[in-house]
Amino acid sequence: MDFGYTAADEAFRGEARAWLAEHVDGAQDRRTWERTLGKAGWVGLGWGEGGFGNRTASLIQQVVWAEEYARSGAPVRSGHIGEKLLAPTLLAHGSDEQKARFLPAIAVGEELWCQGYSEPGAGSDLAGVRTKAELGADGTYRVTGQKIWTSLAHEADWCFVLARTEAESRRHHGLSFLLVPMDQPGRIEVRPIRQMTGTSDFNEVFFDGAHARVEHVVGGEGAGWKVAMSLLGFERGVSTLAQQIGFAQELGRVVEEAVRSGAVDDPVVRERLVRQWAELRVMRWNALRTLGRAGDAGAPSAAKLLWGGWHQRLGELAMQVRGAVAGVGPRDWAPSSPYELDALQHLFLFSRADTIYGGSDQVQRTIIAERVLGLPREPKGVV
Repeated sequence: MDFGYTAADEAFRGEARAWLAEHVDGAQDRRTWERTLGKAGWVGLGWGEGGFGNRTASLIQQVVWAEEYARSGAPVRSGHIGEKLLAPTLLAHGSDEQKARFLPAIAVGEELWCQGYSEPGAGSDLAGVRTKAELGADGTYRVTGQKIWTSLAHEADWCFVLARTEAESRRHHGLSFLLVPMDQPGRIEVRPIRQMTGTSDFNEVFFDGAHARVEHVVGGEGAGWKVAMSLLGFERGVSTLAQQIGFAQELGRVVEEAVRSGAVDDPVVRERLVRQWAELRVMRWNALRTLGRAGDAGAPSAAKLLWGGWHQRLGELAMQVRGAVAGVGPRDWAPSSPYELDALQHLFLFSRADTIYGGSDQVQRTIIAERVLGLPREPKGVV
């Protein structure tokens, strides 16, 4: 299958690999790393000729960069929500003033973002938003409500918030997409959520009259549902291929452990290892096949179903090849933490969430059923 990979793309790969080899430094904190990436022009490769301080790159070169980044062992990005979610949304729906204000700061790694979508009690039902934003006489919105599972809220400078701006509106009507500064003591509170992995990557965020400027409503008041759905379309794309590089590295560790423990001698284990490898190759080819394809409503949902289940099965396989010792922690537990996990234990526990976050499997199947297969819509409860 010819994806148009050229000598120029190979040269781009060499440049990316060399730069990462020279600059990846485990001692850098994540915010400093974002600025390092931005200064070198590696942020916003897919934004096009916008004049926002980023270099341009073809879709294939964006894939190349994502793959080389995943292979390099570079830090997990703290700026990806702004770069991969908000920036494309602003390019599609934002005003010229909004683009000029926010895109350059993302491009140089100076402003970090978080996503204010999910709420308690609504689960994966995004239309069940209860957070309210009331417009005051001074032209400023007062945002009141709670968001949950908010990744990186403890580091973010800004949050894009889906809020109800029309009183008594229901479901997807009356929603707006607001850009809210996080530095508002007394009006915004962030509470980390401790996960069973022992880490706190997610947060609860409480808005108590937090201010948002009227000129920071993306797409206009009442257009929040349209903008929010557009953003979700950007959530899976080039990043899927980079994610698969990480999956391949995890699979390699599971294979190594199977050999070390002797579990590889079990024909059932060998069959599962081969199946995981084959399914990962299929996911890669499918991602390449659909890369850059617009208008396929079911492709992102199908991809999410595939990799979510695959990753969970890999975590389960990791525990199987480890055997009974998989349930035992290290002997030298640090007094400052209740427990520590090795890489395979972390893989197993973290992957339990793969079929929930980013839209649960049930939601993805409903999207495919209704939007692709044309089946009758699922009855909705009254909110």
